Parts: sequence; C-alpha cells; structure tokens
Amino acid sequence: MTPAGKSLTAAAAGLAAGTAVLLRRAKARSSAKSAGDRWLTVTIYREPGEVRPDELPSPLREYGDRIETRVRPAPGDRGTELAVRLRETEPDAAYSVPARLAGADPRQDLRQALREAKSLLEAGEVLRPDAPPTTHDTPGGKLVGLLSRRAGGEGVL
Repeated sequence: MTPAGKSLTAAAAGLAAGTAVLLRRAKARSSAKSAGDRWLTVTIYREPGEVRPDELPSPLREYGDRIETRVRPAPGDRGTELAVRLRETEPDAAYSVPARLAGADPRQDLRQALREAKSLLEAGEVLRPDAPPTTHDTPGGKLVGLLSRRAGGEGVL
C-alpha cells in the first residue's frame, strides 16, 4: 500500500472512531430532559470575585438575555467556574449528531463564545494558532486542518 493510501485508511478509521464516539455520547445524553438544557462550563484561572456575570467579555455579552450565566468557585480552589446555557431551547433534532456534524447545533456558537471569553479573562486576548501554518499540505495535514476547524464549535478535536 502506498503512503497516501495508508494515510487515507488511517484517516477513515479515525473518522469512523470519532463518529462512533459522537453516537455513543448522543445516546447517553438522550436520557436527559433536553440537550438544550445542559450547562456549558469552563474553569477560569481567576478568583471568583474577578469574574462577574454582569461584566462578561464581549463574546458572551453579545448573547444578552438569550443566555443564563452562573459563576461559582471551582472545586479544589482552582479558580472560577463560568457556566452558560441558552434560555430558549430548540427542538431536540437541532442538537442531534447530524446537526452537530453539519455545524447546525445552536450550542456550537455558544461553546466558541465561552472559550473566547475564557481566553479574554485569562490572557487578555483570544489566542489563535499561527497563520499561515508551518506544515506541508499533505492528505493527513488536510484532514487534521479540517478536523481542527470543525473542533471550534465542539470544543474537542
């Protein structure tokens, strides 16, 4: 088998494994009341008094009254937990695996805004990877690039 064939085979296997994980997670979440009722949470390396729900960074402030916000000390004295969720939920189909894969899950933009808010609170700016990348355009590199772009809405690669 050629190196390109091996790369494509490995990429296909990785994609199949990722899809299986998403399906398993979706099945586990189906027992919850609604996927839209879930809180999205990040831990911020700041004292609880420094993170105030009435003074959120701009990515979350743009949501206005469409989100609920919860701020509390993180377990183990490790900073502050900032949690958000959408007030009005969409039909459960909007949170399904196909909707997530298509980038149509309404929580994906909120996840991105929450990560950007964390970065602003901790570093004062939203950190981005180097552009242009310093890698060569190979089939494996293209796949990693695609997955990295899709990970922005999910929070995981």
